[in-house]
Amino acid sequence: MPRYSYVNGHYVPHGEAAVHIEDRGFQFADGVYEVISCVSGHFADEVGHLDRLERSLREMRIAMPMPRKALQLVMREFIRRNRIKNAYVYIQVTRGAAPRDFKFPQGDIKPTLVVSAIGCARFDMAERKNLLKKAVTVPDLRWKRRDIKATCLTAQVLAKQMAVDRGAYEALMVDDDGFITEGSSTNAWIVDKKGTLVTRPTDHNDILKGVTRNAIQALCKKEGVKLVERAFTPAEAYKAKEAFITAATTLVMPIVSIDGYKIGDGKLGKLTSKILDFYFDYASDKKRKQEHWTPT
Repeated sequence: MPRYSYVNGHYVPHGEAAVHIEDRGFQFADGVYEVISCVSGHFADEVGHLDRLERSLREMRIAMPMPRKALQLVMREFIRRNRIKNAYVYIQVTRGAAPRDFKFPQGDIKPTLVVSAIGCARFDMAERKNLLKKAVTVPDLRWKRRDIKATCLTAQVLAKQMAVDRGAYEALMVDDDGFITEGSSTNAWIVDKKGTLVTRPTDHNDILKGVTRNAIQALCKKEGVKLVERAFTPAEAYKAKEAFITAATTLVMPIVSIDGYKIGDGKLGKLTSKILDFYFDYASDKKRKQEHWTPT
């Protein structure tokens, strides 16, 4: 079956998809992106992802390439043409193509819009609960506007590779004050000794508030799960009862080892399992009202 991508108004064979050499996304990482899970032909957390896309574009002073409803039609036609049921759909918007210059281009420069699939999504819950991963800590070397889901991901690429080189799945980044910010491509959570769910606050723009995280916060409130937003250190994480990471592609991924320290009993924790269950029920229900995303 041919695989198609969408580039600036055209559905083209994926192997032929291309943007101009002077596209500012290519030359300056001057763009933003989102990754949305498609579950049985249904976009999980679509509302939240499009909320965040629009906000990232505003912060970058890039225009939406088309109205939201038109973009949703493109997304649905994309999955129809590719006969997609379960996949991760990648959306990228850049400032567009213009002669190379650091300042914003003048004139009628249209944003570049690309939609593609980046892999087959795995939503088998039995399988998910057996995915027990290791993490390591690394210095957080990113720019200060981490709240924007920008395409400038050099620090995250290096962090992820450091994790791989050390036999781990994820790198948990640590700020100059010694606190964990988030993972290289995920948000980080622990369950402390008292059984309280803990994650870093988002009020200082020093992490990217995940759409999955946003929905889990709302679901925890509805399910009566005690949640505290505060910073925590690697030392506290080592002693946690449970730890997990969240993202559109990882859903709720248990972390059973950090820097070689076993977390809890080294198995899937009860609260992590519960959160995975009610998040999956939320994400896969086509009739359920989706949560709006907010930056804090």
